[in-house]
Amino acid sequence: MRLLLGFSALFLSVILLQLSSGGVGPLDALSGIALGFTRAEIGMLGSAHFLGFFLGCWGAPRLLGRVGHARAFSAFAALGAIGLISHMMVVHPWAWALMRVATGLCVAGAYTVIEGWLMARLDNADRGRVTGIYRGVDMGASLVAQLLIGVLAPASYISYNILAILCCCALLPLAMSRAPAPALTQAPRLRPGLALAASPLACFAVIVSALSAATFRMIGPLYGQEVGLQAGQIAGFLALFVLGGALAQYPAGWMADRFDRRHVLVGLSAASILTCATSALTGGGAAGTLINAFFFGLATFPVYSVAAAHAHDFARSEERAELSAALLFFYAVGAIAAPYGASLLMSALGPRAIFGMVAAGHLALLGYSLHRMRARPAPAREDRTSFVYAPRTTFVIGRLLRRARERR
Repeated sequence: MRLLLGFSALFLSVILLQLSSGGVGPLDALSGIALGFTRAEIGMLGSAHFLGFFLGCWGAPRLLGRVGHARAFSAFAALGAIGLISHMMVVHPWAWALMRVATGLCVAGAYTVIEGWLMARLDNADRGRVTGIYRGVDMGASLVAQLLIGVLAPASYISYNILAILCCCALLPLAMSRAPAPALTQAPRLRPGLALAASPLACFAVIVSALSAATFRMIGPLYGQEVGLQAGQIAGFLALFVLGGALAQYPAGWMADRFDRRHVLVGLSAASILTCATSALTGGGAAGTLINAFFFGLATFPVYSVAAAHAHDFARSEERAELSAALLFFYAVGAIAAPYGASLLMSALGPRAIFGMVAAGHLALLGYSLHRMRARPAPAREDRTSFVYAPRTTFVIGRLLRRARERR
């Protein structure tokens, strides 16, 4: 208990930050609909968020090295709050895209500070337990953030102001903490070639993972509105996706530690294609749409973590932090492209086309997984790393998870 209290300020900041940043994507989609934005413009907002996220992951460690943890966190939180408050002051899709770049920078930068702080203060005895709690807190707050759409009115200054207040409140736990800021550590280098050399399949899988998650999180509200869901139902639709993903981590990890991980990727892709087909071809009303969202999260969410575990099977201990950063780079590439691409497909072919796009990605992943099984054998079971649920937060997360991967 004393250990947890020591990290309570960091965990509270994570909760508040996730409630703010997790709510803005769905709110932007519904607000864009209310304000008459086109589907492509709404998709552009989701892509802009991940562009800011990538820039933040790349630049935050450098700012952290120049000004320290507390000042860097304050700067990123302020940038996020400015982006949120400005929404209803300048109502234009291109202006909103710039604001979403700011909120993406805020998320990546603030999480870089939090994870760097955690990494510096943890010792080996407590690392696994505290990191597990951190991931659970982040996932739980993300689930609750989706439910905010049920109570936040679209295109309302008050709604964006509430999210901005939550973002500002994330400053308070760290500002009032008496714990000293940790010493600065060198950020991992960004080496995409390292991931390609370790596992081309893992690189492709994390891109497909982004195709699923980024599309659903950013374009899901637009899909829900067009198939007749109300605001409260859209909130449940997004929350069930996150809940399905959270519940899938344990069984996916159990299988990935006992079988060839490429077999697990094939199974997840097959399940994803099935859930996409069910969502696209059946008109099960609100209840059916919500149930499909749960199973869609169950099938697609674990792909990133299984792919990351497969890549780490072919890496040395000293490469793990940089490999995690490289995989997150490929995820960001997919996440930048996916929402805008999905919105264009919806404009051309209707709302259910997004499931066709995701299914096509998983069909390609299934085929490539089968091909890679013929290209090289799976590593021996005793040579594998442990499966670890890998949050898609910052390039720093690899340092936190390195020892957990190597624990037998």
